[in-house]
Amino acid sequence: MKGYEIIDLGILVEKNTIIFSDFHIGYEEALNKKGILLPKFQFKEIITRLNKIFTELKKRKIKIEKIVINGDLKHEFGKISEQEWRETLRLLDFLLKHCKEIIFVKGNHDTVLGPIAEKRKVNIVDYFMINDILIIHGHKIPEKKIIEKCRTIIIGHEHPAVSLRDDARSEKFKCFLKGKFKNKKLIVMPSFCLAAEGTDVLSENLLSPFLKQDISNFDVAIVADKVYNFGKIKNLY
Repeated sequence: MKGYEIIDLGILVEKNTIIFSDFHIGYEEALNKKGILLPKFQFKEIITRLNKIFTELKKRKIKIEKIVINGDLKHEFGKISEQEWRETLRLLDFLLKHCKEIIFVKGNHDTVLGPIAEKRKVNIVDYFMINDILIIHGHKIPEKKIIEKCRTIIIGHEHPAVSLRDDARSEKFKCFLKGKFKNKKLIVMPSFCLAAEGTDVLSENLLSPFLKQDISNFDVAIVADKVYNFGKIKNLY
């Protein structure tokens, strides 16, 4: 789509704003508390991957003015874990080196985000508009008057992925989806949570109310060593 470009797990809008979604910092610690032993590796890999993105942008002489985090920066619902405090602040310090402003769009996991935002003077909003583009997390439908202002909606929340099979072997890849919600263009972003690939849109139940529809005509772009256009969902079954 004109005016948008997928840059790995982010999406570049208007040549000066990049959007990321669903980091879920603290995911490993939350699983560990449930008895599921998972090494705390995600933060290091997130920084490595972000470094590649910003290196590519710098090579192309693209200067980022704003970074929008489209919900679920952290994982825990009702508190801020020790891992979340430490790693979210380090992540924000890293991102602030590459932009002038960070905007938090509130997600369903962001019930206790205020103290973190205050530490780095970051604004928390329910949604964010860039011209006629509505950036909203996607766990609920906003008021009609908000949707009427936009032509394109960009959501996260769903963590879309697809499983590709070769005989008995199957591998899941994060992906972007592009389709429609009513008469609006709809872009669904993959998560930047690197501890899990996400929800297989070919076989698993979808959570976002924006996707409670027939999505067989949605386009799929898979993120691997580069971005691959895989055509329509209906052609992947």
